[in-house]
Amino acid sequence: MAGKTGNAFDLQIFLRLMSFAKRYKLNFFIAVFSTILLSLVALLNPYLIKETVDKYITEKDAQGLINNIILMFVVVLVEVLLRFTFIYFANWVGQHIIRDIRAKTFRHILQFKMSYFDKNSVGKLVTRVVSDIETIAAFFSSGVFTIVSDVLQMFAVAALMFYFNWKLALIALAVLPILIYATSVFQKAIKATFQEVRNQVANLNGFVQERVTGMKIVQLFNREKIEYKNFNDINNKHKEAYVKTIWYFSIFFPIAEILSSIGIGLIVWFGSKQIIGGTVPGPGTVMAFVQMAQMLFRPLRQIADKFNQLQMGIVSGERVFKVLDTHSSIVKNGTITAGKLKGNINLKDVRFSYIKGEEVLKGISLDVKSGQTVAIVGATGAGKSTIINLINRFYEIDTGTICVDDVSIDNYTLESLRNQVAVVLQDVFLFSDSILNNITLKNDKITLEEVEKAAKQIGIHDFIMTLPGGYQYNVKERGAMLSSGQRQLIAFLRAYVSKPSILILDEATSSVDSHAEQMIQYATETITKGRTSIVIAHRLATIKQADKIIVMDKGLIVEEGTHNELLDREKGYYKNLYDKQFSIQKAS
Repeated sequence: MAGKTGNAFDLQIFLRLMSFAKRYKLNFFIAVFSTILLSLVALLNPYLIKETVDKYITEKDAQGLINNIILMFVVVLVEVLLRFTFIYFANWVGQHIIRDIRAKTFRHILQFKMSYFDKNSVGKLVTRVVSDIETIAAFFSSGVFTIVSDVLQMFAVAALMFYFNWKLALIALAVLPILIYATSVFQKAIKATFQEVRNQVANLNGFVQERVTGMKIVQLFNREKIEYKNFNDINNKHKEAYVKTIWYFSIFFPIAEILSSIGIGLIVWFGSKQIIGGTVPGPGTVMAFVQMAQMLFRPLRQIADKFNQLQMGIVSGERVFKVLDTHSSIVKNGTITAGKLKGNINLKDVRFSYIKGEEVLKGISLDVKSGQTVAIVGATGAGKSTIINLINRFYEIDTGTICVDDVSIDNYTLESLRNQVAVVLQDVFLFSDSILNNITLKNDKITLEEVEKAAKQIGIHDFIMTLPGGYQYNVKERGAMLSSGQRQLIAFLRAYVSKPSILILDEATSSVDSHAEQMIQYATETITKGRTSIVIAHRLATIKQADKIIVMDKGLIVEEGTHNELLDREKGYYKNLYDKQFSIQKAS
């Protein structure tokens, strides 16, 4: 990779970016062809100037002068047309390519395991999908095509110089090796600084995203000044990285300008000397050489800037490809489509660890019969939520088997399995959209009438209709316009309308008020009726009617039975939990 090799230019990344242009061959070649023609047409200007001065002005040919001026005007029009074509098609190709790369990257991220998101900052991923890919657009529009145009123009100008006068051409090119060497040194120096700039942009995005999302915590604990100081530290690092690039620019461009001026000065001095000696036909040749020198040196100076665009595009491409090359998806070898499932769930000797060597589940076995409501209780970190993550295949188990209806979940297609398992989490996530879209998740197969009917069945239709706009009420980002209890009710309805075979409720009533809890209890009874349900709860009073209660501790199942059976066990784990909760509630 570019960052590892330290090269100023990474051919592998360059070719990989260019491969995305294959879909747009016609427009790509139009852009390339127009830039080739542009470099050739540009040569007509110095030639016409030479002819105008040496042939028509010197010889006082008025008609020839007018004709030549008209021809120069036509050349300018052609040049304008070609430049328009080049700019339009180069940017058209660039925008279509970044659309494709962005779509491919986002689609790839959608397939990642939850473990990837556990370890990677959301802000940095946003940087990859948005700003890094936007930089790749400049790789095409301001980088590749412009550099091709400038390089072609430089070679064409050099050839024309030698055609006019080889001695003047050598004089004009005398400073070129020094300028090329300075450009090469500049590119190598700027490479590392651009990488640092992109890293600091990602750090800024990650920091701001986390603090804005957690603003309530920031303000609750009076951390405004501390977080502002932390932000300033990161912001200063970003500034320092960018200032470093400016430092290199401020050194290179004056040097390039001085060398260009020296080259033009040598042309004027040597050309004038040849005119006096009668070697050069006339002043028009010298004027043409001055213009050609500018056409030669200006692109070289600009190439440095355009190469920076190219370089930034390659650095950004390297970072985006790092995401695309990350293999963190759930293995999808399943071929069985999970239709309407009976809901028999069997875990046999399941072991799992989020971090290698630190087991969270230590060989648990569990049977859930079709239509049963099974509750799982235990202290925080016992492994309760991990079980539901594994049933949904958010993570891959280390060893053991998990079967649904006597078929390993690995053998089901992932999409069909998840279609049959609905989950209501403790921390409900709602999108900045209407209640209806948060319930249906824009599934066209679920109509408003079905949603209203389901809402009435679980007793939350009246609550929704009290909101402005009813089902069209926008809950804003993360459901900020609703209370935690209201968000839970929306999550229950979202699970219910999906008509799952298996329902999982994870701490669904742990952080709501008593009124919302009553509504949730009614909703729970309605949606669990007739389907396999797994309920994870801290409030033991809410699971008394469960068909079976599983008690977990430190990744192991330590007890199981009905509520009454477990209470009959003297010094039992569940009885101890229940007595503690009951005494706390009684005391309060």
